[in-house]
Amino acid sequence: MRKGLLIVVSGASGTGKGTVCKKILADLPEVAYSISATTRKPRPSEIDGKEYYFLSVDEFKAWIAEEKFLEYAEVYGNFYGTPLNKIEERLNRGEDILLEIDVQGALNVKRKCPDGVYIFLLPPSLEELKSRIEGRGTENPESLARRLKNAVAEIKIGLEYDYAVVNDTIDNAAEQIKAILTAERLKVARNAEKFDFKEGF
Repeated sequence: MRKGLLIVVSGASGTGKGTVCKKILADLPEVAYSISATTRKPRPSEIDGKEYYFLSVDEFKAWIAEEKFLEYAEVYGNFYGTPLNKIEERLNRGEDILLEIDVQGALNVKRKCPDGVYIFLLPPSLEELKSRIEGRGTENPESLARRLKNAVAEIKIGLEYDYAVVNDTIDNAAEQIKAILTAERLKVARNAEKFDFKEGF
């Protein structure tokens, strides 16, 4: 049986990772979503246990001590982590699992799971990224400038990923990612058992 794909999608803050991943999950019901944990406050539309597990700092540190994370990192003063939740067991059952995580976390996962599929989501331009972050209405001029500076640094780290997808529109980005997943599922290395033909016909 084919082992499931560990699909990691990252990008700078404001790139639209969450929206694109929701589209992927809606289009591909066979792909399971791995919900991250965070200490940041939920946005108005977010539900605990759906978008994230929202934890206090003390709860998050307890999870670290109990080794409940595949990876975790501190980003903009908040902690984010990927709960293990038997990810390896699910992959071995052939389930494809999507992780939407920040750059720091993704690189930690890549060291532990080098056979994953690492996709970096890019904005069409820095101007568009600025516009998207401003549109959230959550940033003051100082925090906006910090986020844009960090975004440039994060985008450079994207060179360490397997694939680059520009999020010009949600539909285009989602279609490109679905094409990547189709190609990955068809790789010879993931389908060795199909070549096990025996003589004797």
